Amino acid sequence: MGRAFEFRKNRKMKRWSAMAKAFTRIGKDIVMAVKEGGPNPESNSRLRAVIQNAKAVNMPKDNVERAIKKATDKDTANYKEVLFEGYAPHGIAILIETATDNNNRTVANIRSYFNKCNGTMGTQGSVEFMFDHTCNFRIPAEGIDVEEMELEFIDFGAEEIFADEDGILIYAPFESFGAIQKELETRGIEILSSGFERIPQVTKQLTEDQVADVEKLLEKIEEDDDVQNIYHTMEEA
Repeated sequence: MGRAFEFRKNRKMKRWSAMAKAFTRIGKDIVMAVKEGGPNPESNSRLRAVIQNAKAVNMPKDNVERAIKKATDKDTANYKEVLFEGYAPHGIAILIETATDNNNRTVANIRSYFNKCNGTMGTQGSVEFMFDHTCNFRIPAEGIDVEEMELEFIDFGAEEIFADEDGILIYAPFESFGAIQKELETRGIEILSSGFERIPQVTKQLTEDQVADVEKLLEKIEEDDDVQNIYHTMEEA
């Protein structure tokens, strides 16, 4: 198995575990998708993907429809996707994806977390290059031959396809998202969920005490409502 498999295995159940937080994140994704491409999922591929993810975390249909309706209101603030970079203690690189309607607030908050936990907030591009920006799709395993699918989907950018207890996962570079999504839909293959992740190219092993230092910062950042995802280079057990 490749790096994507190991990354997924280690992160399983560590993120999006709090249901309320997951709903908040998806609500923001819906707003951004509707503002970008309109409220009709048939013509808005980004919105289709978000709705699939809402189903994957059991977000009620009424919540989804309410969020779409709210997003069409011109008075609803749009969220801007902003990436923050820096270092936790012990040289661990951190990449933070946020969705914010007030960049000044978010910048101030993220900087304070780094300062309070002996980290260092970096400049744009300071650690992003240490992570591969990938897209992923989860589909049902029934009737699918993984090896055959891997051969067929290489032409659409897929780099790694593997099965786990929840279905089949397809990993590819970020830029291949549209081509793979279109091909899956053309073939009538149900997309259970999809998304983007940043996989560290190299990870660093720490002692138990050092891990605790890094986790303190990660937990602080995770609690912020503007934060969508956090990625780091610490080796996880």
